[in-house]
Amino acid sequence: MDEKERKDWIEAGRVAALARDYGAGLVKKGARIREILDKVEEKIKAEGATMAFPAQISLNETAAHSCASIDDDNMLTDEVVKLDVGAMVNGAVGDTAVTIDLSGQNAELLKASKEAFEAAFKLVKPGISVSEIGKAIEQKIQSFGFEPIRNLSGHTIERFELHTHPSIPNYDSGENFKLEKGQVIAIEPFATSGVGRVKEVGLPNIFMELELKPVRNPITRQIIKEIKGFEGMPFARRWLEKKFSKGMATLALSELMRLEMIKEYKPLVEQSQGLVSQYEHTVLVLDRPIILTKSK
Repeated sequence: MDEKERKDWIEAGRVAALARDYGAGLVKKGARIREILDKVEEKIKAEGATMAFPAQISLNETAAHSCASIDDDNMLTDEVVKLDVGAMVNGAVGDTAVTIDLSGQNAELLKASKEAFEAAFKLVKPGISVSEIGKAIEQKIQSFGFEPIRNLSGHTIERFELHTHPSIPNYDSGENFKLEKGQVIAIEPFATSGVGRVKEVGLPNIFMELELKPVRNPITRQIIKEIKGFEGMPFARRWLEKKFSKGMATLALSELMRLEMIKEYKPLVEQSQGLVSQYEHTVLVLDRPIILTKSK
């Protein structure tokens, strides 16, 4: 990447880290989940970035893809809270996550995912295989008595593409894909007290454009125009509900799903209901790699 591109990636990482830390400070017992997510997204925009994907708060056995709808008034109590945040600058993405334990009972679970990231990061360099990174994550998490979630992974990031090839596994997958200098990757270990697999459960509140085509319904046409403004990145049901209405958003999303113009992302829940922690940073692969989403 050239110097301008590098600055975009650095700035996206800076904003994502700032928003993550700001959001983590809002995660308290009695706080409304929807209001935290709104404030985190407002912070990203105030810093001059756009949304790489909707901010998400996933609780306890839910590992990822949990995003509040417009009328969600759920408040935090004593949960294990995963906050996942993404900021975008000219297509460059900063993707980062942290777990906060409001129960005070799961320090080792949180430590397992954080130390797994640190073990993986020590290996990052051009030429390292993704399976070696996954093996380091797996061994570290298992050393705490937990399991990695094997059907969730980190990922390579490119401009305007959040998940590209190769994936960065959380276990020794045996894949021999090697990292290349200048790649941007997200390393995100998930540790669980369960069996280490997730399944889709519940109502999707996150979607992504596949291929938008002309439609007759005027409501759907309005919402297609709005979706085009998300630049092909994931978006929240709540964003559409704010601008239009819950009924209009539901109608349009149902039609777009039926016509296979968008993809849905349902919450991902650990199969055996085990608690889940997550720790994620975006990393620039160099001979001396850089954590782009590190706190300042």
